[in-house]
Amino acid sequence: MEGQAVVSTSQMILGVKLRDDARFDNFLGDRNRDVASRLLAILDQPVGIPVVAICGDSDTGKSHLLQAACHDAEKRGRSAVCISLLELQPFGPEALAGLDGKDIVCLDDLDQVVGQPAWEEAIFHLYNRVHDRNGLLIVSLSEVPGATPFHLPDLRSRLSHGLTLQLGIYRDEDRARILVARAEQRGLVMGEDVVSFIMRRAPRRLGDLLAILDTLDENSLKAQRRLTIPFVKTVMDW
Repeated sequence: MEGQAVVSTSQMILGVKLRDDARFDNFLGDRNRDVASRLLAILDQPVGIPVVAICGDSDTGKSHLLQAACHDAEKRGRSAVCISLLELQPFGPEALAGLDGKDIVCLDDLDQVVGQPAWEEAIFHLYNRVHDRNGLLIVSLSEVPGATPFHLPDLRSRLSHGLTLQLGIYRDEDRARILVARAEQRGLVMGEDVVSFIMRRAPRRLGDLLAILDTLDENSLKAQRRLTIPFVKTVMDW
């Protein structure tokens, strides 16, 4: 009963983590489109690939792709789960118990537990159980598995023998395109002049840029104002 309670807690975290807007069809930007296409192809024909490691910096869309994989699996009638090890860490490695019952298991933020023997051993055994059931394990890392300082050599070996997909940092044109597309999804019209103005002043991280969009969206609704340069200046205090 105690183990079941831990898994239930992790499942509640998963429900919050999985975003409805994290799908393949809105993973934009030319630079990483090929990675998304390759992952989608694997989900279409997963036989023979036990694990996929999606690698890249913190602002390259790794979490988006893991969650998109879960949405895609559910659409195909397959079971899937996506968890953030950053969020799961306080519950201990025992929280991974039972996840191998899913067809696809996505472990985001794997870097958070690298070098911790108990966590690495739990992930190693999870890999084996998922593999034995012909399931698919997808993990996200900052570096490729071979360059990640794992404590457990067998875990590094398992992850290295899967498929590694490397994401690149977004170019400015990709970030602008994503900003416009996300604004359109919210029903916001963002002219080229406004986009250029925001891009000149916003931080370079995509996450920060989308946080600015959240602020503009909220203030636009309250003020019933469209997005203009003077309005953006006032809201962002630029």
